[in-house]
Amino acid sequence: MKKLFLFLSVFVLFLSSCKSSKQIAKVHYTTDGVELSKLDTSDTIPKDAEVLESEVFVPSHYEGVNRIKHYDFAHPDVPKSFDGFQIAFISDLHYKSLFKQQGLFDLVSLLKELNPDALFMGGDYYEDCENIPELFKELSKVKPKYGTYAVLGNNDYERCYDESTSTMAKYKISVLEHQVDTIRKGREFILVAGIRNPFDLKNNGISPTLSLHPNDFVVLLTHTPDYAEEVSIRNSDLVLAGHTHGGQVRILGFAPIIPSKYGQRFLTGLKYTTAGYPMIVTNGIGTSQIDVRMSSPSEIVLITLKRL
Repeated sequence: MKKLFLFLSVFVLFLSSCKSSKQIAKVHYTTDGVELSKLDTSDTIPKDAEVLESEVFVPSHYEGVNRIKHYDFAHPDVPKSFDGFQIAFISDLHYKSLFKQQGLFDLVSLLKELNPDALFMGGDYYEDCENIPELFKELSKVKPKYGTYAVLGNNDYERCYDESTSTMAKYKISVLEHQVDTIRKGREFILVAGIRNPFDLKNNGISPTLSLHPNDFVVLLTHTPDYAEEVSIRNSDLVLAGHTHGGQVRILGFAPIIPSKYGQRFLTGLKYTTAGYPMIVTNGIGTSQIDVRMSSPSEIVLITLKRL
């Protein structure tokens, strides 16, 4: 299969620019004994971005992935050498749920065909501990030039944490737990920040982006979109999140069950926080609770950075 094949039928859904931000209230969680309200956590106005969104449905003989969702993300902080840089983003594999071995093989094939510059992963990788070695060994066959970066989901923290993180390290997957990594091209760079257990705001309520420079281009990777709404994520330029499964089962566009306190607001696709930060929420790939998807296609997200 040729790469061009995947995008011949692309059509534009919409073109939008970021909304202006509002000042958000300071919250009073603590991290390592430091009260967050004593830090400067107020949000500055996010810089305008332009986002073009499209999708291509994958041929039916591929299992596990229904579509490739593509975003052209243009932003003034994208360095010149990163114009055209492509990031593939996957999340919520829940391996061995509805997403099984052949689906994994097909996912890896599609990612290799897309050949992104970097691969980002959003957590909730497996259903059972015994599936960890097979899963990450297969994913490691995708070898982006600039690396693979990941955060963990709630399922990954609840079970098999040590085994999953050690296995990911074995295959050179950079797990970012309230850490920031640098992707360099010559003298220029972009930053990827990852959130540790975003459901534990008492310990993780201070975003690692607060210490970054506002003129650097920063991608914030978090398992749940709720985190980007509940705490200051100042200096972030783009947020990537999963967890919602796009509702997993939607009836006439409505999802009866959504694992987010904000309901339909951050269900799927391009969204904006109250402070105006752009966030892409993926439907993910696998399933949870029941092995059914309805009107919520499993997907790979492909983001092309553009200098604005």
